[in-house]
Amino acid sequence: MTVSLDRQFFFRSVSRSLFKGSLNPARIEGMNAILDYWDANLATADRRWLAYILATAFHETAYTMQPVRETLAESDSRAVEILEAAFAAGRLSWVKSPYWRADEEGKSWLGRGLVQLTHKRNYEAMSEVTGIDLVARPDRAMEMAPAVTILVEGMLRGSFTGHRLCDHFNAEREDWVNARRIVNGTDRAEKLADYGRTFLAAMRENKGRKRRKPV
Repeated sequence: MTVSLDRQFFFRSVSRSLFKGSLNPARIEGMNAILDYWDANLATADRRWLAYILATAFHETAYTMQPVRETLAESDSRAVEILEAAFAAGRLSWVKSPYWRADEEGKSWLGRGLVQLTHKRNYEAMSEVTGIDLVARPDRAMEMAPAVTILVEGMLRGSFTGHRLCDHFNAEREDWVNARRIVNGTDRAEKLADYGRTFLAAMRENKGRKRRKPV
């Protein structure tokens, strides 16, 4: 038997601590999708992992908890325009090859999802993880179900940088700052650490409702 998260308490807590009291339906939907995936597949795993997964989605989606395109543009074409302008202005100095430019098939491998999935090779890898051909339809990374799978499984397996959740949160270690290396070096690492601790503080067991361990 496993004990589920008290979601009422969770949402009430994060509404105050992270969302300035504005927890709209879209944010609730996004967090519920992550929590549902966790309950179905990882219910007995380390809750610190879940907290940092939520923190990553919180940051990567600009607090919307919905799959987004890189630059938060409403369309691929607009995202490409924004990225091209930033690249030309020298604001993307770490980019050697502009991955967002359309390939020979007219597809752009710009960032999409709850965590920014970029480059064709990563879409290929996540096609195997999700069971969806993201190479044929990269836009499907904007759908909630595959976006959640990419976020969670990618962080568990070390798909993004080689760093995994278990490398930073285990019986001997709790490193909220360097956990950022799972996705993106140390960019905004302190902020993500604070978000993760805040999500963890909002988690408590729902003692009135027990769930069977998933088979």
